[in-house]
Amino acid sequence: MKIEFENTTIEFNVQYGVRKKISIQIDTMGFITVKAPNDTSQEILMSVVKQHGKRILEKLQLIAKSREVPKTGEYQDQGKFLHLGKYYFLHELIDTAGLQEEEMKMNLKKFYFTSCKKIIAERIKIYQTQLKVKPKSFEIEESRTKWGSCSSDKKLTFNYRLAMAPIDVIDYVIIHELCHLTHMNHDRSFWRRVGSIMPDYKIKEEFLARYGHAMTL
Repeated sequence: MKIEFENTTIEFNVQYGVRKKISIQIDTMGFITVKAPNDTSQEILMSVVKQHGKRILEKLQLIAKSREVPKTGEYQDQGKFLHLGKYYFLHELIDTAGLQEEEMKMNLKKFYFTSCKKIIAERIKIYQTQLKVKPKSFEIEESRTKWGSCSSDKKLTFNYRLAMAPIDVIDYVIIHELCHLTHMNHDRSFWRRVGSIMPDYKIKEEFLARYGHAMTL
């Protein structure tokens, strides 16, 4: 959904559930989620978002400012890079002392590969138990087109750039690929299975579609 506020378009997703109040969450990427009771009308949602419009725009401006990086010399101590949905200075992620730009770039990529493998290994155990499936193996790879894949012999692959995404988005990709172990196509049965574990999976999909371009080196 979206509204116009002070000549600015505010886009937001709605997550319905069993709750008493409406709340607005803005993550570090500027992704807005409005959590609301199941019977909340669109008119009420629009009204609440407009009511908090000024605060939302201020928050989005702060996020945009925090994401600014130097146009040159990005691979320096003050360069900013994503990890698990938050921006960090380069020196907070890897040791940069005495390294040239190419060395820092190579070490940062190694950091993401290692981090992604560790996170996937931990999280996949949770969901393979819930889904009652078990992949033959999984690997971390570099890809510009896929966040994950599942082969016919039950081997999963995950894009190392997922280490830049929030944990719940990583979880979505894990669940997505695990569900392919029993449903190779994206048919209704597949999406019902995904939704049984993660009802708000469409929000995660939209996050990747909207911010996937920022999760790169």
